[in-house]
Amino acid sequence: MAAVDLGIKAMTPQRLAERGCRVTVLPATATAEDVLALDPDGVFFSNGPGDPATADGPVAAMRGVLDAGKPLFGICFGNQILGRALGLGTYKLTFGHRGVNQPVRDTRTTKVAITSQNHGFAVDAPLDGSFDTPYGRAEVSHVGLNDQVVEGLRLLDRPAFSVQFHPEAAAGPHDAAGLFDEFCDLMSAQPAGQQQ
Repeated sequence: MAAVDLGIKAMTPQRLAERGCRVTVLPATATAEDVLALDPDGVFFSNGPGDPATADGPVAAMRGVLDAGKPLFGICFGNQILGRALGLGTYKLTFGHRGVNQPVRDTRTTKVAITSQNHGFAVDAPLDGSFDTPYGRAEVSHVGLNDQVVEGLRLLDRPAFSVQFHPEAAAGPHDAAGLFDEFCDLMSAQPAGQQQ
């Protein structure tokens, strides 16, 4: 499988490579055309820094990837960019989330993972039930147990999801590592060259 990582964060390519992915890293300034020209099996949007409200270029790139129907996974800033690409707002947290012991609940399984976090912004999305977006239905996939902040998003009609925390950081020590497996499963499930 071939994945494109928009951003350079050393642990993420390693986590994907451990699962048999060939990873191509592109700069955060890459356009959807740059990404899609590589014909990847999936696209990964990595962490920041930055204010998601001013990140119009990455939002446009993500929309292009979503339009193409490519499997997509985002973490941290990638979660905020997915939120904006779906038409959701973002906001600055009063104190931010920092540390390696932040409890997060998966809304489907109710499993709690102890996560590593380092962010000052969050996505504003309804916590209960699905909601409509330009890319079909979506839902909040993860919620922070300390303050009920959105910690993940999942599209229900396209192969895309994101989390606000850092599964590559192995905080719990490996509570969230399965998210990389989930991304690989999304890529494997897509026939080569499938467009949405």
